[in-house]
Amino acid sequence: MTLSPMLNERGKLIGDFTVANAGGGRYYVFGSGVAEQYHLRWLEARLPRDGVTLRSLRTELLGFAIAGPKSRELLARVCSADMSNAAFPFLGFRETTVGMAPAKIGRISFTGELGYEIWVTADYQLALYETLLGAGADLGVTHFGSRALNSLRLEKSFGNWAREFRPIYSPVEAGLERFVNLGKGDFIGRDGYLRDKQSGGVRRLVTFVVDAAEADAIGDEPVWHDGKVVGWITSGGYGHCVGKSIALGYVPVALANADSGFEVELLGERRPAAMVRGALYDPSGSRMRG
Repeated sequence: MTLSPMLNERGKLIGDFTVANAGGGRYYVFGSGVAEQYHLRWLEARLPRDGVTLRSLRTELLGFAIAGPKSRELLARVCSADMSNAAFPFLGFRETTVGMAPAKIGRISFTGELGYEIWVTADYQLALYETLLGAGADLGVTHFGSRALNSLRLEKSFGNWAREFRPIYSPVEAGLERFVNLGKGDFIGRDGYLRDKQSGGVRRLVTFVVDAAEADAIGDEPVWHDGKVVGWITSGGYGHCVGKSIALGYVPVALANADSGFEVELLGERRPAAMVRGALYDPSGSRMRG
C-alpha cells in the first residue's frame, strides 16, 4: 500500500488516496468518503474512450479500523493468515478471512499506533464486528470515535483531506513530495508540480504547540509572527498522549524555519505558539512499524 496524491493541471492537490496492490494486476483505491462524488466526477471526465471502466464500491465494501499495541494479537486470534511483523509488515495488504468473513486487510495507521484497516462486503459487516469484539474482550477492545482519532493524528502531524490537503496547496507545500514519482513518465499536474518544486512554493505546512488556556485551535485561526498575521491554522486540538495543545497550519516559506515569534489567535486572544519539527508522539514511527 502507498499514499498517492492526485493533482490537477496546476499541480495542486485534489485528492489523497491509499492505493493497495492486491496482486495479479489488481489494485484498490481508497479515498476520502466526503469527497467521493467529487473524485468520481474528476476521474470519469478523464477516462479513455474505451478499455477502462470505473465504478464505486461504496455499497459493496465496508471498512473497520482497529489500532493499538494489541491489535496484532487480536487479529492473530481470528485470521487465517500469518499476522507476524515479518509476514505482514507495515503497508502490507492481504486477502484472507477474519473469523468466517472473507476480508481485505491493510496494515496502515492514521493513529500512529500499530493498526489495520479491514474491508468486507456488506453482508459480513455484522459478523466481522461481533468477531472482533468477542475475540478482543480480554484485550480491552473498545470503540473509539472521530475526536479521539483527530487527537491521535495531530500528535503525529498527519494531514487530513479538506484541511491540510486542499486544491490551493501543492505537494511541496503540504510535505508530500516523497509521494510524487517523477520517474513514471507523464501525469496530470507534472509541469505544475515541477514549477512548485523549483520555486519552493509559497507556504509550508507546519506543526505548533500552542500555550492554550481554555480552548484549543480547531481550524481557520490566524497565525501571527512578530505582530503580523502571516498564516492560518488548518486543524487543531488537544493531544492527550503528549499533554499539549496542537495546531497544524500554513506559514510563508521564509518563516518555515523560524525559531520564535509565533502566536495563534484563539477566541480573540493571541497565545504563544512554538513550531515543532517532526511528530510529537513517537517521531521515529516505531510503534506503527514494529
